[in-house]
Amino acid sequence: MRTDIDFRPVILAGGSGTRFWPRSRRAHAKQVLALDGDRSMLQQTVDRLEPLAGQDKVWIITNELLSGEIQSQLEGVPSRQIVEEPAARNTAPACGLAAFLIERENPDAVIGVFPSDHVIGDEPRFLKIIEHGIALATQSDVMVVLGIEPTRAETGYGYIETGDEAPGDALHVRRFTEKPSRDRAEVFVAAGNYFWNSGMFLWSARTLANAMREHLPETAPLLEEIAAAFGTPRFEEVFAELYPRCENISVDYAILEPRSAKGEHHSRLYCLPAEFGWNDLGSWASLYEYQLETRLRGDEEGNVSETAGTLTIESSDNYVFSPKKFVAMVGVQDLVVVETEDALLITHRDHSQDVGKIVKELASRGRTDLI
Repeated sequence: MRTDIDFRPVILAGGSGTRFWPRSRRAHAKQVLALDGDRSMLQQTVDRLEPLAGQDKVWIITNELLSGEIQSQLEGVPSRQIVEEPAARNTAPACGLAAFLIERENPDAVIGVFPSDHVIGDEPRFLKIIEHGIALATQSDVMVVLGIEPTRAETGYGYIETGDEAPGDALHVRRFTEKPSRDRAEVFVAAGNYFWNSGMFLWSARTLANAMREHLPETAPLLEEIAAAFGTPRFEEVFAELYPRCENISVDYAILEPRSAKGEHHSRLYCLPAEFGWNDLGSWASLYEYQLETRLRGDEEGNVSETAGTLTIESSDNYVFSPKKFVAMVGVQDLVVVETEDALLITHRDHSQDVGKIVKELASRGRTDLI
């Protein structure tokens, strides 16, 4: 990467990770868990960006429940750059706040927005693509979104429709579609010019800050006032007062969709195809599929287990997490079984996306000790 580029990764690490209950809890969410190795998802995210930006350049947007654990996991990230949201306001205010904070230091700095809980199979390829995207984002008013070639008609992802070729092996963006129906997703995949929205974006601090001013005119002044107070004794008070008044909206709806509406050749919005073994690990079923595919764990019958010992008889395609116990399975198929010290989850793999409903039900029953 060019030595004159100031690259600042902004990692979004809020949320409660309810779909990985009972391992994930409010104070120990998915991103701080080690789901596929010895390092947590967040640590792996920072590790893979290290060749492009040291931890002193990293910003983390999180919440009060997770910030202590994050600071202990990322000792190289300055504590002032681990920002605790006083209220959950989705990704647009989080990204916007980072833009206004960094704009005050260097408007030309390139911000890379990254989720904290994705896995990347080919990290050298990942770095090459990110470096290429950073170079594109140094151009005036350019926004870069990393697109993943779809492998199935997935209804849980946003889609990017692309058009003509753009500079630097990128593609012009025509429009974004959030979480389509099954029929529409099948049409998108068959068309060949649609990509999954990875949730990874590259843009200069100035470009994103100006986009916030244009498309979120009521929220942008609040974020600018918060950024102006950063580093002063008034910051916590101002942050707590103003941030909950920001619009609760994703950066996709708030910025990318209206920007794309300016037209394919006028929006300065580029999609950079990104093939590097991406998986967002959105559920126990997706973790099972990832570990089976990468052969991290798994037997000949398709069972993936992390236990003190496993015996299977006429059982296949199950995911079991019970690290302190010997587990025997007889005549079962397509199950997810996850044991912690205080809870046991048993579900069918096809229903693993519904695990978050358990957390909502527990909350309604006052069982905060389990969430």
